[in-house]
Amino acid sequence: MDPALLRERELFKKRALSQPTVEKRPAASESGGSKKKKSKADKEASGSKHGADTSNGNFNLKALTGSSGYKFGCLAKIVNYMKTRHQRGDTHHLTVEEILDETKLLDIGMKQKQWLMTEALASNPKIEVRDGKYAFKPKYHLKDKKALLRLLDKHDQLGLGGLLLDDVEEGLPNSAKALKVLGDQIIFVTRPDKKKILFYNDKHCQFTVDEEFTKLWRSIPVDSMDEEKIEDYLKRQGISSMQETGPKKVLPIKRKKPGGQKKRRFKTHNDHLAGVLEDYSEGVPAKK
Repeated sequence: MDPALLRERELFKKRALSQPTVEKRPAASESGGSKKKKSKADKEASGSKHGADTSNGNFNLKALTGSSGYKFGCLAKIVNYMKTRHQRGDTHHLTVEEILDETKLLDIGMKQKQWLMTEALASNPKIEVRDGKYAFKPKYHLKDKKALLRLLDKHDQLGLGGLLLDDVEEGLPNSAKALKVLGDQIIFVTRPDKKKILFYNDKHCQFTVDEEFTKLWRSIPVDSMDEEKIEDYLKRQGISSMQETGPKKVLPIKRKKPGGQKKRRFKTHNDHLAGVLEDYSEGVPAKK
């Protein structure tokens, strides 16, 4: 190698050593902050992963709602399913195993299964138990549209009013089709709370009234009479009025205001010695 180049190399090394450089290291706070940010990011990622699982329906109902919530959730699902199958026309009874199979509750434990058999389904007002099997129990057992028409006619004859559409749909299989076929044989009336009532349309009562009787009927004022007076008058004449089927108004409960403290009464003793005992509270009385 050329000796001139070697000399220049040595001189370069000496200059480099004579000029020290300071290396910048990352601060401890920055490294800690980056770790915290990383841990938070990991948590958010794991949370989003769990959220994605729940949005897809892959979640554990027991872990989310607890044991009691899981039990009552299963019960609600079973009752709704039994109602739906009854409305389809499937009115035959099922065993608990068949119910769990059709509702796809196959992962239920033995403890919850025993609870359903001995307590939940047996005491539920919407479930009928027969020979260890279960079926839906509607308010009105209606097999077909003829049974509905007979029930409406009976209510009309006895003055019991109409039937709630919700109760009819609950107890009559394929109710929408049956109501459509009945047509003008029934009358729909909507209550103030938007619930619909079904009445029997008695066509024998559809007759023309003489105009003289119509004028006489309308000439009698009843504005000054309240419903109680009208009902009392009808009862005296031996006529029963139709009972109201609308929702009852709940009166507000009046709470008693806290009054002043009552004076305590102390029980007196030794009443039988009232004439014998003497009072020495003011000192001993002087002897006479």
